[in-house]
Amino acid sequence: GPFPFIQTGDVKHAGLYITEYQQTYSEAGLAQSKLWPAGTLCITIAANIADTAILGIDACFPDSVIGFIPDPAEADARFVKYMFDATIQERVKQFTQGAAQDNLSQEKLLSLEFHVPKIEEQQRIADILTAYDDLIENNRRRMALLEEAARQVYQEWFVRLRFPGYEHTRIVDGVPEGWEKTPLESALVLQRGFDLPSQDRSDGSVPIYASTGVNGYHNVAKVQAPGIVTGRSGSLGKVHYVHEDYWPLNTTLWVKEFRRVSPRFAYFLLSSLNLEQYNGGVSVPTLDRKVVHRIGVVVPPAKIQSLFGEYVMPMFSQVRQLGLYNDKLRAARDLLLPKLMSGEIAV
Repeated sequence: GPFPFIQTGDVKHAGLYITEYQQTYSEAGLAQSKLWPAGTLCITIAANIADTAILGIDACFPDSVIGFIPDPAEADARFVKYMFDATIQERVKQFTQGAAQDNLSQEKLLSLEFHVPKIEEQQRIADILTAYDDLIENNRRRMALLEEAARQVYQEWFVRLRFPGYEHTRIVDGVPEGWEKTPLESALVLQRGFDLPSQDRSDGSVPIYASTGVNGYHNVAKVQAPGIVTGRSGSLGKVHYVHEDYWPLNTTLWVKEFRRVSPRFAYFLLSSLNLEQYNGGVSVPTLDRKVVHRIGVVVPPAKIQSLFGEYVMPMFSQVRQLGLYNDKLRAARDLLLPKLMSGEIAV
């Protein structure tokens, strides 16, 4: 359908504003829901609770998300979001401790009381913090453009078969001479990830990957970089290239062995397979690695893969540097956030 449908995962992985989504609603779906206007603050109350982001588009969302539309004379949605992140999130999580599944009722949320400065001060605080988020978003867009540029090179070389030396290479049954059709398992091996309950995590810099991407950090890595991760349960189809040692959760599949493909080639190969089409789950989307291992793929010679790796390496390096810069921006913003909210730093 034409109407964006925002889920808790979309809120969690958004920056300041939500502009990306995985699902849509039809007219019939909209009749059972509501189209919330851009500028609405979204607060998750189930699954990943107390995550916040502001709608950058008109959208629908389920009852696991609460919408807050501020009175413009009284509140700035950006300020409320930052205040929630800085001071309310931990209080909210106390409501759910010990529950079988984290959830937060609207009544509990409305029972919270907090100090709010005048609208002018809210806007000054929000402007300072938004400057960080704007830089982060600009860098994220640059990263997306660089990844798309590398993807176009992959398409040109390995889908349209205009690779270096193609003019002098015979094509036999649709495959360049020296290339091989083979099951995916002979090119790489996928493995299920590892359990790591929230209570067992320790502060650290090792990224923890869930099916949708980075889910948190730990002080111990399970897998050495470079790595490739994709969703096994819950969210399918997204493939992640991992630059540093990491911990893949049991909701993921990770490449245990690069048998006949390089990591950079494997990333684009898996991305091109549209893995969500192999969903074998009924109520929860699930990807069976045995099914994926049987998919037929074409493997080019190691020399071509190496040339491809050299060609796209500057793009990967820039993506990595922009990602590190964004980590520093988030850290600086998060350090400033409670001090601005408490009044320790006057504006």
